[in-house]
This record gives sequence, structure tokens and C-alpha cells, in this order.
Amino acid sequence: MKLRSPLPNLDGATAWFNGEVRREDLLGEKATLVHFWSVSCYLCKEAMPDLNRLCEKYKDHLNVVAVHMPRTDEDRDLITVKQIAAELEMTQPIYVDNDYVLSDLFGNEYVPSYYVFDRSGSLRHYQAGGKGMKMLEQRLERIIGVQGTS
Repeated sequence: MKLRSPLPNLDGATAWFNGEVRREDLLGEKATLVHFWSVSCYLCKEAMPDLNRLCEKYKDHLNVVAVHMPRTDEDRDLITVKQIAAELEMTQPIYVDNDYVLSDLFGNEYVPSYYVFDRSGSLRHYQAGGKGMKMLEQRLERIIGVQGTS
């Protein structure tokens, strides 16, 4: 997905956990972070506490949607996805993408990966990997127009 691309519709989920959202729900008042993760991804699990902290810190300015993208057949088990999400204290809506519908729309190949859209739904930042939380937070602050209290 190229910068300035529009946020795609969130159709085609295998399941939703922690509530379901539509594209229209994410436009207007807040920026949106869409992050891809997988239950078998060590880096995803390692990064989740920092991501949860960012979600809490910017909750008044940021919508967050998690997309579970399976990397193996075992990753497709919905009970496991729900259990691991709970263990990781994920409270944001989780789109389970067992058929790679959203992954294909995003052209996403990696977990973890992070896509930040502005209030109008235009992609403003993308990064992949588990070690870039400081850069992600700086980009979030720029896009949402607030300075953090780091």
C-alpha cells in the first residue's frame, strides 16, 4: 500500500473479537492505526506491551484496529487467537484475516506491521518490525497533532 492510499473497507473478516468496526466508523474525528500481528510471531508478542501503552496514551486521538494475519495453519484456530489476544491484553477490535482478504488489500506481507491513517483515511505512515515503537510514536504524534508526555 502506497502513502496517501485510502483506508480500505474492513469487509471479509473470518471473525471479529473485541467488537467490530467499519471503515466509516474510523473516519472523521481520530487518526487510525491498523496493526497486523500473528499468534505465532514472537516479535508481535514482544511489541504488544509497548503498543498497548501507545493505544492507551493516545486513546482520545486514535482509533486502533488489530488484524490477525495467520502465518501457519495452526494460526487459523480462532480459540487460540482469542486466548493469545487476551493474554496480550489486547482490547482493540481484532479482525481475524484467515482468508487474507484485508492482508491482500493492504499488500501486507509482514508481522508486526503498522499503518497509520489520518482523520480522512489517507495512509500517512507505514512500518514493519518489532523494534520501531519510538519512531511509530513520533509519527503518531505528528499525524494526530499532539505532543506526548514521553
